[in-house]
Amino acid sequence: MQGNSTTKAVNPLLRKKPVATLIAESESGALPPGAPEHGGRSGIHLRRSIGLWQVAAIGISCTVGTGIFFVLNTAVPEAGPAVLISFVLAAITAGLTGICYAELASTIPVAGSSYSYAYATMGEGIAFGVGACLLLEYGVAASATAVSWGEYLNKLLDLTFGVTIPDALAAPPGSGGYFNLPAVVLVVLCCILLIRGASESARVNAIMVGVKITILVLFVAVALSAFRTGNLTPFAPHGVAGVGMAASSIFFSFIGLDAVSTAGEETKNPRRTMPLAILITLAVVTLLYIGVALAAVAAQPSNRFAGQEAGLAQILQDVTGHGWPALVLAAGAIISIFSVTLVELYGQTRILFSMGRDGMLPQRFARVWPRTGTPAWNTVVVGVGVALLAAFVPLDALTDLTSLGTLVAFTVVSAGVIILRRSQPGLNRGFKVPGYPLTPILSIAFCLYLVYGLHSGTFLMFGVWLAGAAAIYFGYSIKHSRLARPAEEEDLAAGVSSH
Repeated sequence: MQGNSTTKAVNPLLRKKPVATLIAESESGALPPGAPEHGGRSGIHLRRSIGLWQVAAIGISCTVGTGIFFVLNTAVPEAGPAVLISFVLAAITAGLTGICYAELASTIPVAGSSYSYAYATMGEGIAFGVGACLLLEYGVAASATAVSWGEYLNKLLDLTFGVTIPDALAAPPGSGGYFNLPAVVLVVLCCILLIRGASESARVNAIMVGVKITILVLFVAVALSAFRTGNLTPFAPHGVAGVGMAASSIFFSFIGLDAVSTAGEETKNPRRTMPLAILITLAVVTLLYIGVALAAVAAQPSNRFAGQEAGLAQILQDVTGHGWPALVLAAGAIISIFSVTLVELYGQTRILFSMGRDGMLPQRFARVWPRTGTPAWNTVVVGVGVALLAAFVPLDALTDLTSLGTLVAFTVVSAGVIILRRSQPGLNRGFKVPGYPLTPILSIAFCLYLVYGLHSGTFLMFGVWLAGAAAIYFGYSIKHSRLARPAEEEDLAAGVSSH
Protein backbone atom coordinates (compact mmCIF):
# COMPACT_ATOMS: atom_id res chain seq x y z
CA MET A 1 0.00 0.00 0.00
CA GLN A 2 2.87 2.31 0.71
CA GLY A 3 4.13 1.89 -2.86
CA ASN A 4 0.72 2.89 -4.26
CA SER A 5 0.51 6.08 -2.25
CA THR A 6 3.98 7.23 -3.23
CA THR A 7 3.54 6.58 -6.92
CA LYS A 8 0.28 8.57 -7.03
CA ALA A 9 1.78 11.75 -5.59
CA VAL A 10 0.39 14.83 -7.32
CA ASN A 11 3.77 16.44 -7.87
CA PRO A 12 6.23 14.15 -9.74
CA LEU A 13 9.16 15.93 -8.07
CA LEU A 14 7.95 14.61 -4.71
CA ARG A 15 7.45 10.97 -5.74
CA LYS A 16 9.29 8.71 -3.30
CA LYS A 17 10.45 5.18 -3.87
CA PRO A 18 9.61 2.89 -0.93
CA VAL A 19 12.54 1.32 0.89
CA ALA A 20 10.91 -2.09 0.48
CA THR A 21 10.84 -1.65 -3.31
CA LEU A 22 14.50 -0.58 -3.44
CA ILE A 23 15.57 -3.63 -1.46
CA ALA A 24 13.29 -6.02 -3.38
CA GLU A 25 14.73 -4.87 -6.70
CA SER A 26 18.30 -5.29 -5.53
CA GLU A 27 17.62 -8.81 -4.25
CA SER A 28 15.46 -10.09 -7.10
CA GLY A 29 16.98 -8.51 -10.19
CA ALA A 30 13.47 -7.77 -11.46
CA LEU A 31 13.27 -6.26 -14.93
CA PRO A 32 12.02 -2.68 -15.31
CA PRO A 33 8.62 -2.32 -16.97
CA GLY A 34 8.93 -2.53 -20.75
CA ALA A 35 12.51 -3.77 -20.70
CA PRO A 36 13.31 -6.59 -23.12
CA GLU A 37 13.94 -10.00 -21.60
CA HIS A 38 17.53 -9.92 -22.80
CA GLY A 39 19.81 -12.12 -20.78
CA GLY A 40 17.09 -13.20 -18.37
CA ARG A 41 16.72 -11.76 -14.89
CA SER A 42 20.47 -11.77 -14.49
CA GLY A 43 20.52 -9.14 -17.22
CA ILE A 44 19.99 -6.38 -14.63
CA HIS A 45 21.10 -8.09 -11.43
CA LEU A 46 24.41 -7.29 -9.73
CA ARG A 47 26.08 -10.14 -7.87
CA ARG A 48 26.81 -10.15 -4.13
CA SER A 49 30.45 -11.19 -4.21
CA ILE A 50 32.39 -8.67 -2.07
CA GLY A 51 33.38 -9.16 1.58
CA LEU A 52 34.11 -6.75 4.46
CA TRP A 53 37.79 -6.04 3.85
CA GLN A 54 37.28 -5.69 0.12
CA VAL A 55 34.51 -3.14 0.71
CA ALA A 56 36.66 -1.26 3.24
CA ALA A 57 39.48 -1.32 0.68
CA ILE A 58 37.14 0.33 -1.84
CA GLY A 59 36.60 3.20 0.59
CA ILE A 60 40.26 3.52 1.57
CA SER A 61 41.36 3.28 -2.04
CA CYS A 62 38.98 5.98 -3.28
CA THR A 63 39.88 8.30 -0.42
CA VAL A 64 43.61 7.91 0.17
CA GLY A 65 45.27 9.03 -3.02
CA THR A 66 42.48 11.19 -4.41
CA GLY A 67 43.88 14.03 -2.36
CA ILE A 68 46.95 13.31 -0.33
CA PHE A 69 49.29 12.70 -3.26
CA PHE A 70 48.64 16.08 -4.85
CA VAL A 71 46.13 18.22 -2.91
CA LEU A 72 48.81 19.68 -0.65
CA ASN A 73 50.10 21.62 -3.65
CA THR A 74 46.94 23.75 -3.64
CA ALA A 75 45.84 23.53 0.01
CA VAL A 76 49.13 24.57 1.68
CA PRO A 77 49.37 27.87 -0.28
CA GLU A 78 45.84 28.69 0.95
CA ALA A 79 46.29 27.79 4.63
CA GLY A 80 50.03 27.45 5.26
CA PRO A 81 51.01 24.89 7.92
CA ALA A 82 47.51 25.40 9.36
CA VAL A 83 46.44 23.01 6.62
CA LEU A 84 46.62 20.51 9.49
CA ILE A 85 43.56 22.18 10.99
CA SER A 86 41.92 22.11 7.55
CA PHE A 87 42.37 18.36 7.42
CA VAL A 88 40.95 18.02 10.94
CA LEU A 89 37.87 20.07 9.98
CA ALA A 90 37.35 17.99 6.86
CA ALA A 91 37.86 14.78 8.86
CA ILE A 92 35.31 15.82 11.51
CA THR A 93 32.78 16.60 8.79
CA ALA A 94 33.50 13.32 7.05
CA GLY A 95 33.29 11.46 10.36
CA LEU A 96 29.88 12.86 11.27
CA THR A 97 28.61 12.16 7.78
CA GLY A 98 30.25 8.74 7.67
CA ILE A 99 28.23 7.68 10.71
CA CYS A 100 25.06 8.82 8.90
CA TYR A 101 26.13 6.87 5.81
CA ALA A 102 26.61 3.80 7.99
CA GLU A 103 22.97 3.90 9.15
CA LEU A 104 21.49 4.42 5.69
CA ALA A 105 23.81 1.88 4.05
CA SER A 106 22.72 -0.75 6.57
CA THR A 107 19.05 0.19 6.09
CA ILE A 108 19.00 0.53 2.28
CA PRO A 109 21.80 -1.75 0.98
CA VAL A 110 21.50 -0.90 -2.73
CA ALA A 111 23.86 0.36 -5.45
CA GLY A 112 22.76 3.99 -5.82
CA SER A 113 24.41 5.46 -2.72
CA SER A 114 23.01 8.86 -1.68
CA TYR A 115 20.93 9.01 -4.89
CA SER A 116 18.90 6.01 -3.71
CA TYR A 117 18.74 7.35 -0.15
CA ALA A 118 17.36 10.67 -1.42
CA TYR A 119 14.81 8.83 -3.58
CA ALA A 120 13.48 7.06 -0.50
CA THR A 121 13.41 10.11 1.77
CA MET A 122 13.11 13.37 -0.20
CA GLY A 123 11.54 12.57 -3.53
CA GLU A 124 12.43 12.08 -7.16
CA GLY A 125 13.42 15.66 -8.02
CA ILE A 126 16.03 15.95 -5.27
CA ALA A 127 17.21 12.39 -5.93
CA PHE A 128 17.90 13.19 -9.58
CA GLY A 129 19.83 16.31 -8.53
CA VAL A 130 21.87 14.26 -6.07
CA GLY A 131 22.55 11.70 -8.79
CA ALA A 132 23.82 14.50 -11.02
CA CYS A 133 26.07 15.71 -8.18
CA LEU A 134 27.48 12.21 -7.72
CA LEU A 135 28.18 11.78 -11.43
CA LEU A 136 29.96 15.15 -11.43
CA GLU A 137 31.85 14.29 -8.26
CA TYR A 138 33.16 10.95 -9.51
CA GLY A 139 33.74 12.05 -13.10
CA VAL A 140 35.82 15.12 -12.27
CA ALA A 141 37.67 13.34 -9.45
CA ALA A 142 38.55 10.37 -11.68
CA SER A 143 39.81 12.73 -14.38
CA ALA A 144 41.88 14.74 -11.90
CA THR A 145 43.51 11.65 -10.42
CA ALA A 146 44.21 10.27 -13.89
CA VAL A 147 46.03 13.52 -14.74
CA SER A 148 48.14 13.30 -11.58
CA TRP A 149 49.08 9.69 -12.43
CA GLY A 150 51.13 11.01 -15.35
CA GLU A 151 53.13 13.27 -13.03
CA TYR A 152 54.25 10.38 -10.83
CA LEU A 153 54.83 8.15 -13.86
CA ASN A 154 57.21 10.77 -15.24
CA LYS A 155 58.93 11.00 -11.86
CA LEU A 156 59.42 7.22 -11.82
CA LEU A 157 60.74 7.17 -15.41
CA ASP A 158 63.12 10.02 -14.63
CA LEU A 159 64.51 8.38 -11.50
CA THR A 160 64.78 4.95 -13.12
CA PHE A 161 65.84 5.60 -16.71
CA GLY A 162 66.57 9.33 -16.85
CA VAL A 163 63.78 9.91 -19.41
CA THR A 164 60.32 11.44 -19.28
CA ILE A 165 57.28 11.48 -21.50
CA PRO A 166 57.31 14.72 -23.55
CA ASP A 167 54.99 17.42 -22.22
CA ALA A 168 53.08 17.38 -25.51
CA LEU A 169 51.88 13.83 -24.70
CA ALA A 170 51.82 14.04 -20.89
CA ALA A 171 49.68 17.12 -20.20
CA PRO A 172 46.38 18.55 -21.45
CA PRO A 173 46.05 21.85 -23.38
CA GLY A 174 46.52 24.78 -21.01
CA SER A 175 49.05 22.85 -18.93
CA GLY A 176 51.91 22.78 -21.44
CA GLY A 177 50.80 19.91 -23.66
CA TYR A 178 48.34 18.74 -26.28
CA PHE A 179 47.16 15.32 -25.10
CA ASN A 180 47.54 13.49 -21.78
CA LEU A 181 48.37 9.98 -23.01
CA PRO A 182 49.20 8.42 -19.60
CA ALA A 183 45.79 9.46 -18.25
CA VAL A 184 43.99 7.79 -21.15
CA VAL A 185 46.04 4.58 -20.74
CA LEU A 186 45.16 4.50 -17.04
CA VAL A 187 41.42 4.90 -17.67
CA VAL A 188 41.44 2.16 -20.32
CA LEU A 189 43.22 -0.28 -18.00
CA CYS A 190 40.76 0.44 -15.18
CA CYS A 191 37.76 -0.05 -17.47
CA ILE A 192 39.07 -3.42 -18.67
CA LEU A 193 39.44 -4.60 -15.08
CA LEU A 194 35.97 -3.34 -14.10
CA ILE A 195 34.31 -5.12 -17.01
CA ARG A 196 35.95 -8.40 -15.98
CA GLY A 197 34.01 -8.43 -12.69
CA ALA A 198 33.41 -6.70 -9.36
CA SER A 199 35.07 -9.38 -7.22
CA GLU A 200 38.18 -9.42 -9.43
CA SER A 201 38.39 -5.63 -9.32
CA ALA A 202 37.89 -5.61 -5.54
CA ARG A 203 40.60 -8.24 -5.05
CA VAL A 204 43.17 -6.34 -7.12
CA ASN A 205 42.17 -3.11 -5.40
CA ALA A 206 42.65 -4.62 -1.93
CA ILE A 207 46.23 -5.59 -2.84
CA MET A 208 46.95 -2.08 -4.14
CA VAL A 209 45.52 -0.54 -0.97
CA GLY A 210 47.99 -2.56 1.12
CA VAL A 211 50.86 -1.24 -1.00
CA LYS A 212 49.50 2.30 -0.73
CA ILE A 213 49.28 2.28 3.07
CA THR A 214 52.79 0.86 3.35
CA ILE A 215 54.19 3.58 1.08
CA LEU A 216 52.50 6.41 2.98
CA VAL A 217 53.68 5.07 6.33
CA LEU A 218 57.20 5.02 4.85
CA PHE A 219 56.78 8.65 3.76
CA VAL A 220 55.72 9.71 7.26
CA ALA A 221 58.65 7.90 8.88
CA VAL A 222 61.25 9.39 6.52
CA ALA A 223 59.79 12.91 6.33
CA LEU A 224 59.47 13.21 10.11
CA SER A 225 63.24 12.68 10.36
CA ALA A 226 63.55 16.13 8.76
CA PHE A 227 61.04 17.77 11.15
CA ARG A 228 61.79 21.50 11.45
CA THR A 229 59.69 23.63 13.77
CA GLY A 230 60.66 26.67 11.70
CA ASN A 231 58.68 25.26 8.78
CA LEU A 232 55.51 25.54 10.87
CA THR A 233 55.76 29.32 11.23
CA PRO A 234 53.89 31.43 10.44
CA PHE A 235 51.32 28.78 11.19
CA ALA A 236 48.26 30.43 9.61
CA PRO A 237 49.51 33.19 7.29
CA HIS A 238 46.05 33.72 5.76
CA GLY A 239 44.06 33.40 8.97
CA VAL A 240 40.81 31.57 9.60
CA ALA A 241 39.57 32.31 6.08
CA GLY A 242 42.54 30.48 4.56
CA VAL A 243 42.01 27.48 6.82
CA GLY A 244 38.33 27.32 5.82
CA MET A 245 39.09 27.66 2.10
CA ALA A 246 41.66 24.88 2.27
CA ALA A 247 39.29 22.62 4.22
CA SER A 248 36.61 23.17 1.57
CA SER A 249 39.04 22.43 -1.25
CA ILE A 250 40.46 19.24 0.22
CA PHE A 251 37.08 17.83 1.20
CA PHE A 252 36.85 16.07 -2.16
CA SER A 253 39.50 13.77 -0.71
CA PHE A 254 36.82 12.13 1.42
CA ILE A 255 34.51 10.90 -1.35
CA GLY A 256 35.60 7.35 -0.54
CA LEU A 257 32.88 7.18 2.10
CA ASP A 258 30.31 7.54 -0.64
CA ALA A 259 32.15 5.00 -2.78
CA VAL A 260 31.63 2.37 -0.07
CA SER A 261 27.87 2.84 -0.27
CA THR A 262 27.83 2.38 -4.06
CA ALA A 263 28.87 -1.24 -3.42
CA GLY A 264 25.79 -1.96 -1.29
CA GLU A 265 24.20 -4.22 -3.89
CA GLU A 266 27.31 -6.35 -4.44
CA THR A 267 28.26 -6.81 -0.77
CA LYS A 268 27.77 -9.99 1.23
CA ASN A 269 25.66 -9.52 4.39
CA PRO A 270 25.37 -5.75 3.69
CA ARG A 271 23.48 -4.76 6.86
CA ARG A 272 26.52 -5.71 8.93
CA THR A 273 29.29 -5.26 6.37
CA MET A 274 28.48 -1.78 5.07
CA PRO A 275 28.59 0.17 8.38
CA LEU A 276 31.72 -1.66 9.50
CA ALA A 277 33.47 -0.92 6.20
CA ILE A 278 32.57 2.79 6.42
CA LEU A 279 33.88 3.08 9.99
CA ILE A 280 37.11 1.22 9.11
CA THR A 281 37.60 3.51 6.11
CA LEU A 282 37.06 6.61 8.22
CA ALA A 283 39.57 5.57 10.90
CA VAL A 284 42.35 4.54 8.49
CA VAL A 285 41.94 7.57 6.22
CA THR A 286 41.92 10.14 9.03
CA LEU A 287 45.10 8.76 10.62
CA LEU A 288 46.94 8.61 7.30
CA TYR A 289 45.87 12.06 6.09
CA ILE A 290 46.84 13.91 9.25
CA GLY A 291 50.11 11.96 9.57
CA VAL A 292 51.16 12.67 5.97
CA ALA A 293 50.12 16.34 6.15
CA LEU A 294 52.07 16.89 9.38
CA ALA A 295 55.19 15.16 8.04
CA ALA A 296 55.03 17.12 4.77
CA VAL A 297 54.60 20.64 6.16
CA ALA A 298 57.21 20.04 8.87
CA ALA A 299 59.78 18.79 6.34
CA GLN A 300 59.39 21.54 3.72
CA PRO A 301 58.69 25.31 3.86
CA SER A 302 55.11 26.07 2.91
CA ASN A 303 56.15 28.40 0.07
CA ARG A 304 57.60 25.45 -1.87
CA PHE A 305 54.34 23.50 -2.25
CA ALA A 306 52.69 25.64 -4.93
CA GLY A 307 53.12 24.11 -8.38
CA GLN A 308 55.30 21.27 -7.11
CA GLU A 309 54.77 18.14 -9.24
CA ALA A 310 54.88 14.70 -7.61
CA GLY A 311 55.18 16.62 -4.35
CA LEU A 312 55.57 13.81 -1.82
CA ALA A 313 58.23 12.07 -3.90
CA GLN A 314 60.10 15.36 -4.26
CA ILE A 315 60.01 15.92 -0.49
CA LEU A 316 61.57 12.51 0.14
CA GLN A 317 64.27 13.17 -2.42
CA ASP A 318 65.08 16.52 -0.83
CA VAL A 319 65.05 15.10 2.71
CA THR A 320 67.29 12.11 2.06
CA GLY A 321 69.48 13.44 -0.72
CA HIS A 322 68.99 10.09 -2.46
CA GLY A 323 66.72 8.95 -5.25
CA TRP A 324 65.58 5.58 -3.89
CA PRO A 325 62.97 6.82 -1.34
CA ALA A 326 61.44 9.05 -4.00
CA LEU A 327 61.58 6.12 -6.44
CA VAL A 328 59.67 3.89 -4.01
CA LEU A 329 57.08 6.57 -3.30
CA ALA A 330 56.61 7.38 -6.99
CA ALA A 331 56.02 3.68 -7.70
CA GLY A 332 53.61 3.51 -4.77
CA ALA A 333 51.78 6.60 -6.01
CA ILE A 334 51.36 5.05 -9.46
CA ILE A 335 49.75 1.98 -7.87
CA SER A 336 47.73 4.12 -5.47
CA ILE A 337 46.32 6.46 -8.09
CA PHE A 338 45.48 3.46 -10.28
CA SER A 339 43.33 2.08 -7.46
CA VAL A 340 41.71 5.48 -6.84
CA THR A 341 40.73 5.85 -10.49
CA LEU A 342 39.45 2.27 -10.52
CA VAL A 343 37.09 2.89 -7.59
CA GLU A 344 35.91 6.28 -8.84
CA LEU A 345 34.97 4.75 -12.17
CA TYR A 346 33.29 1.87 -10.31
CA GLY A 347 31.16 4.23 -8.22
CA GLN A 348 30.02 6.22 -11.24
CA THR A 349 28.93 3.11 -13.15
CA ARG A 350 26.83 1.86 -10.22
CA ILE A 351 25.05 5.19 -9.82
CA LEU A 352 24.22 5.15 -13.54
CA PHE A 353 22.95 1.59 -13.05
CA SER A 354 20.54 2.65 -10.31
CA MET A 355 19.32 5.68 -12.25
CA GLY A 356 18.75 3.55 -15.34
CA ARG A 357 16.81 0.95 -13.35
CA ASP A 358 14.57 3.72 -11.99
CA GLY A 359 13.88 5.07 -15.48
CA MET A 360 15.79 8.27 -14.84
CA LEU A 361 18.11 7.34 -17.71
CA PRO A 362 17.59 5.03 -20.72
CA GLN A 363 17.17 1.40 -19.65
CA ARG A 364 20.38 0.37 -21.35
CA PHE A 365 22.15 1.78 -18.29
CA ALA A 366 20.27 -0.77 -16.14
CA ARG A 367 21.63 -3.85 -17.89
CA VAL A 368 24.62 -5.91 -16.87
CA TRP A 369 26.68 -8.30 -18.92
CA PRO A 370 25.43 -11.78 -17.92
CA ARG A 371 28.89 -13.30 -18.30
CA THR A 372 30.50 -11.13 -15.61
CA GLY A 373 27.57 -9.54 -13.78
CA THR A 374 28.93 -6.03 -14.43
CA PRO A 375 27.33 -3.01 -16.18
CA ALA A 376 29.73 -3.10 -19.14
CA TRP A 377 27.89 -0.42 -21.16
CA ASN A 378 28.08 2.02 -18.24
CA THR A 379 31.78 1.30 -17.86
CA VAL A 380 32.48 2.10 -21.51
CA VAL A 381 30.44 5.34 -21.41
CA VAL A 382 32.08 6.51 -18.18
CA GLY A 383 35.54 5.51 -19.41
CA VAL A 384 35.21 7.50 -22.63
CA GLY A 385 33.96 10.59 -20.80
CA VAL A 386 36.64 10.51 -18.11
CA ALA A 387 39.41 9.78 -20.64
CA LEU A 388 38.41 12.77 -22.77
CA LEU A 389 38.34 15.09 -19.75
CA ALA A 390 41.72 13.86 -18.52
CA ALA A 391 43.28 14.02 -21.98
CA PHE A 392 42.20 17.50 -23.02
CA VAL A 393 41.04 19.54 -20.01
CA PRO A 394 43.24 21.07 -17.27
CA LEU A 395 41.30 20.15 -14.15
CA ASP A 396 43.00 22.08 -11.33
CA ALA A 397 40.15 24.59 -11.20
CA LEU A 398 37.54 21.83 -10.91
CA THR A 399 38.69 20.48 -7.55
CA ASP A 400 36.28 22.80 -5.73
CA LEU A 401 33.48 21.62 -8.02
CA THR A 402 34.08 18.06 -6.86
CA SER A 403 34.02 19.23 -3.24
CA LEU A 404 30.68 20.98 -3.74
CA GLY A 405 29.11 17.90 -5.31
CA THR A 406 30.42 15.77 -2.43
CA LEU A 407 29.14 18.19 0.22
CA VAL A 408 25.67 18.30 -1.35
CA ALA A 409 25.52 14.49 -1.33
CA PHE A 410 26.74 14.34 2.28
CA THR A 411 24.15 16.91 3.40
CA VAL A 412 21.35 14.91 1.79
CA VAL A 413 22.52 11.72 3.51
CA SER A 414 22.56 13.38 6.94
CA ALA A 415 19.11 14.88 6.40
CA GLY A 416 17.90 11.51 5.11
CA VAL A 417 18.72 9.87 8.44
CA ILE A 418 16.44 12.33 10.25
CA ILE A 419 13.62 12.00 7.71
CA LEU A 420 13.71 8.20 7.64
CA ARG A 421 13.83 7.94 11.45
CA ARG A 422 10.68 10.08 11.67
CA SER A 423 8.77 8.61 8.71
CA GLN A 424 9.67 4.92 9.10
CA PRO A 425 10.98 4.26 12.62
CA GLY A 426 10.29 0.52 12.34
CA LEU A 427 12.72 -0.21 9.49
CA ASN A 428 15.37 -2.89 9.98
CA ARG A 429 18.55 -0.91 10.72
CA GLY A 430 21.83 -2.81 11.00
CA PHE A 431 23.42 0.28 12.55
CA LYS A 432 22.01 3.38 14.27
CA VAL A 433 23.63 6.79 14.46
CA PRO A 434 24.78 7.45 18.05
CA GLY A 435 23.79 10.79 19.54
CA TYR A 436 20.75 11.15 17.29
CA PRO A 437 19.52 13.76 16.30
CA LEU A 438 22.56 15.88 17.26
CA THR A 439 25.01 13.92 15.09
CA PRO A 440 23.21 14.38 11.74
CA ILE A 441 22.44 18.02 12.58
CA LEU A 442 26.13 18.70 13.28
CA SER A 443 27.03 16.89 10.05
CA ILE A 444 24.72 19.19 8.06
CA ALA A 445 26.14 22.27 9.83
CA PHE A 446 29.76 21.31 9.07
CA CYS A 447 28.92 20.55 5.44
CA LEU A 448 27.25 23.95 5.02
CA TYR A 449 30.27 25.64 6.62
CA LEU A 450 32.59 24.02 4.08
CA VAL A 451 30.23 24.96 1.23
CA TYR A 452 30.47 28.58 2.40
CA GLY A 453 34.26 28.43 2.08
CA LEU A 454 34.27 27.51 -1.62
CA HIS A 455 35.23 29.99 -4.32
CA SER A 456 32.38 31.96 -5.92
CA GLY A 457 33.16 30.68 -9.42
CA THR A 458 32.45 27.15 -8.21
CA PHE A 459 28.79 27.95 -7.64
CA LEU A 460 28.44 29.32 -11.17
CA MET A 461 29.87 26.13 -12.71
CA PHE A 462 27.74 24.04 -10.38
CA GLY A 463 24.63 25.96 -11.42
CA VAL A 464 25.39 25.30 -15.09
CA TRP A 465 25.76 21.58 -14.37
CA LEU A 466 22.48 21.43 -12.44
CA ALA A 467 20.71 23.35 -15.21
CA GLY A 468 21.84 20.69 -17.66
CA ALA A 469 20.65 17.97 -15.27
CA ALA A 470 17.27 19.69 -14.94
CA ALA A 471 16.92 19.76 -18.74
CA ILE A 472 17.48 15.98 -18.86
CA TYR A 473 15.06 15.36 -16.00
CA PHE A 474 12.18 17.42 -17.39
CA GLY A 475 12.90 16.37 -20.98
CA TYR A 476 13.22 12.62 -20.38
CA SER A 477 13.28 11.31 -16.81
CA ILE A 478 10.01 12.71 -15.48
CA LYS A 479 8.08 10.87 -18.24
CA HIS A 480 10.05 7.60 -18.13
CA SER A 481 10.33 7.24 -14.36
CA ARG A 482 9.06 3.88 -13.15
CA LEU A 483 7.02 5.73 -10.54
CA ALA A 484 5.19 7.52 -13.35
CA ARG A 485 3.52 4.21 -14.24
CA PRO A 486 1.69 3.05 -11.10
CA ALA A 487 -0.17 0.19 -12.77
CA GLU A 488 3.02 -1.37 -14.06
CA GLU A 489 4.66 -0.74 -10.72
CA GLU A 490 1.90 -2.70 -8.98
CA ASP A 491 2.41 -5.58 -11.44
CA LEU A 492 6.16 -5.49 -10.75
CA ALA A 493 5.58 -5.49 -6.99
CA ALA A 494 3.30 -8.50 -7.32
CA GLY A 495 5.93 -10.30 -9.39
CA VAL A 496 8.62 -9.53 -6.84
CA SER A 497 6.48 -10.78 -4.00
CA SER A 498 5.85 -14.07 -5.74
CA HIS A 499 9.47 -14.49 -6.84
